[in-house]
Amino acid sequence: MWMLAGQGCWRRSALAAWATRAARRGLPGPRPAPTRGAAAESKTPDRSYSSADRKEKIDMSRFPVENTRNFSIIAHVDHGKSTLADRLLELTGAIDKTKNNKQVLDKLQVERERGITVKAQTASLFYDYEGKQYLLNLIDTPGHVDFSYEVSRSLSACQGVLLVVDANEGIQAQTVANFFLAFEAQLSVIPVINKIDLKNADPERVEKQIEKVFDIPSDECIKISAKLGTNVESVLQAVIKRIPPPKVHRKNPLRALVFDSTFDQYRGVIANVALFDGVVSKGDKIVSAHTQKTYEVNEVGVLNPNEQPTHKLYAGQVGYLIAGMKDVTEAQIGDTLYLHKQPVEPLPGFKSAKPMVFAGMYPIDQSEYNNLKSAIEKLTLNDSSVTVHRDSSLALGAGWRLGFLGLLHMEVFNQRLEQEYNASVILTTPTVPYKAVLSSAKLIKEYREKEITIINPAQFPDKSKVTEYLEPIVLGTIITPDEYTGKIMMLCQARRAVQKNMMYIDQNRIMLKYLFPLNEIVVDFYDSLKSLSSGYASFDYEDAGYQTAELVKMDILLNGNIVEELVTVVHKDKAYSAGKAICERLKDSLPRQLFEIAIQAALGSKIIARET
Repeated sequence: MWMLAGQGCWRRSALAAWATRAARRGLPGPRPAPTRGAAAESKTPDRSYSSADRKEKIDMSRFPVENTRNFSIIAHVDHGKSTLADRLLELTGAIDKTKNNKQVLDKLQVERERGITVKAQTASLFYDYEGKQYLLNLIDTPGHVDFSYEVSRSLSACQGVLLVVDANEGIQAQTVANFFLAFEAQLSVIPVINKIDLKNADPERVEKQIEKVFDIPSDECIKISAKLGTNVESVLQAVIKRIPPPKVHRKNPLRALVFDSTFDQYRGVIANVALFDGVVSKGDKIVSAHTQKTYEVNEVGVLNPNEQPTHKLYAGQVGYLIAGMKDVTEAQIGDTLYLHKQPVEPLPGFKSAKPMVFAGMYPIDQSEYNNLKSAIEKLTLNDSSVTVHRDSSLALGAGWRLGFLGLLHMEVFNQRLEQEYNASVILTTPTVPYKAVLSSAKLIKEYREKEITIINPAQFPDKSKVTEYLEPIVLGTIITPDEYTGKIMMLCQARRAVQKNMMYIDQNRIMLKYLFPLNEIVVDFYDSLKSLSSGYASFDYEDAGYQTAELVKMDILLNGNIVEELVTVVHKDKAYSAGKAICERLKDSLPRQLFEIAIQAALGSKIIARET
């Protein structure tokens, strides 16, 4: 079958010849090679090439700026964002009404399996209201704390948001965090109370919470059931009435912001752009402000929700652009594109994502190194918040140290590597980035800075070389029913947290704010919180800088030899319990031998725990 060895892609010319011969003989033509999962499905060349032939191009000049609205849907995880997006797509005729319309915009296999949104998705909707046709650009965003970077990027292309709150659960931690993201970006907020069809729903109580926490009058809330489609039409009308049109100038030279990008192996990089000024059309020469490279535009269009080519895109509109960018590093998220020989002031980009968790990633077999390298490069284009540093270890060979926004982010990245690129890897224990302030002038000269960041525990400097260690801290928000408050406070104290604030958001729910050391919450805090509160408490955190801490490097020794991959950094007060736990787990997991193996945890030369 004309397969390129190991690549899984097929040669069009050979296939075309075969199809012609088959047709002459009356045989059926060849079938395309099977693809893996929903993610691969979106990359089948079949769909992307035929969309241009199936539909004639839309004329985007029909939509003046005052008839354009750009908005996003934000909410806590599982409050019904994707279901509401499905109903809005149906109402505007973007998709047909069928019972199978569930999570239409969640295109990745991992999203459908876990029932969460991982990647923000865009769709342009056409809606007739009071005799005018409006263009509504919708961006569906993730709800989990680990993906708040996707949310902040999406908001940069919007003028307003729909804040969805569950009528049963009420306001939760991520609702608060996402509201403040939108508030800081000075966007119009439309509160939508969803799931009013549930028998325990209490929309009046949720209205009061919204009024108390966000200071939004309760008569501005729209009560809907996205699942049944109840009152969803009024959401579209509120978007038109309450969200302002974008402030843009079509007569100025082109300024387009790249807020997302994906990689297609046949067409290169597909950049999602929001136009702030000017017009872009096929054949234009454009320049990237970041790389200063010039490209020719091959195709522009809108997502509806599949790609639909158009003649031009105008300022105020959101769409996609393909310009023959072959390399995954060329489409920088936050980059500004402008016309050749018409340079403009670049748009303010985004705050780059700060990785909260680092883990080593190594191929199971070193011969797979190059395949894994290209898979990681392509996936980091789709997920620009992952940072990659080269790394190597004696036991595991050459690999990378990757930075993630959280533990779920790390799991999802690993799952996408397996599903989309068929790569299986070894992941080391997640750690957080520490800092050390160096003491001697000689060391400062060697490192070229006084304060160094340590992302690999094996490179943690000795106490004699530093004046102080710093650990990352976060400001955590916990929202819980009041009967669990005592247990949750004890959990937080055990994790070295400092209480900052406590307030009742209604008669029986409390919002707690704590400063946590990041390494205390990164692995299992969320699970402990959920089990203590019978699943009712919700948790969200944001970066709060660094603080001084008494940290020590703990080595794990097997028969007297230090194992570099098991080295961890712990707080001095917790070293003994952490060392004992690691030794006990190693004793259970190491295969038994005919001789004794001593498993020891050591701080410097002092052994603090041992198992045999």
